[in-house]
Amino acid sequence: MFGLKSSRKGFAAALAVAGAMLTFAGCASAEPAAGFQPDPARTAVLITDPQNDFMSEKGAAWGLVKGNVERLHTRENIAKLIASAKSEDVPLFVSPHYYFPQDGGWLVRGPIQQTLHDIHMFEVAGPVDYSKIAGTGADFYGPLKPAILDGETVIVSPHKIYGPESNDLVMQLRKHGIDTVIMGGFAANLCTDSHMRELVEQGFNVVMVEDAVGAPGEEAYDAAVLNYSMIANAVWTTDEAVAFLK
Repeated sequence: MFGLKSSRKGFAAALAVAGAMLTFAGCASAEPAAGFQPDPARTAVLITDPQNDFMSEKGAAWGLVKGNVERLHTRENIAKLIASAKSEDVPLFVSPHYYFPQDGGWLVRGPIQQTLHDIHMFEVAGPVDYSKIAGTGADFYGPLKPAILDGETVIVSPHKIYGPESNDLVMQLRKHGIDTVIMGGFAANLCTDSHMRELVEQGFNVVMVEDAVGAPGEEAYDAAVLNYSMIANAVWTTDEAVAFLK
C-alpha cells in the first residue's frame, strides 16, 4: 500500500512513460475520416467522469490535472458542451466512475487503479446508497450538477476500470437510437480514451473534443490526442462541436 505522496508520484510517472512511448506522431492526422457526416438526429454528447475528484480544486486528482485543465479551459468547455446539448435537445449521457466498499476487496489492481484506491477517489457508500455522496470527490462537479441531474440526462451505471465494458453505456446509447457520440471528460488518456476505443469497436461514430478533456500533465494529454487523431472519426474543438449541434 503506497502513501498518498508516493502514489501520486507513481501515477504521474506511469502516465509520463505512457506518453513518451508514442513516438510516431507523424503517422497521425486530425482530419476527419473520409465520408464522415454525422446525423444530428442520432447524435449525443457524452461526458466521462465529470466529478469533483477531477474538476474541483479540492479533488483528489486536482493536483495532477490542474495545469492541463486550466490551460485548455476544460471545465468551461465541458460546461459549454452540456449547455449546448440541453439548449438544442441533444441527448446528454454521463458515464461516472464510482467505487463501492465491495471493490476494496479486489485481489489484483493495475498500478493506476492502486493509486485511485490509495487516494480514495470516487468512493461512495454502496451500489444502493448514494445518500452521503453530496460534496464528496465522487459527486458531480457543482456547476454542472443542475444540468446533469435535470431528470433528462442519461446517467449510466458506473465504470470500474477505464472503459464502458463494465457498465450499460453501449446498451443505453443503442436503446436511445444513438450512433454518434461527441465526447469530452476525464481523464483524457485513461477513461475518455478507453471509452472512445470501445465505442469505435462497437460500431459507433466518435468525435473527440480536444479542449473539453483533462489529463494529468501535457505528455499524457499529447498521448491522448495522438490516439484520438488515429482512432476517432474526427477531433473537434468545443466551438466546432457547439456549431455542429446548433
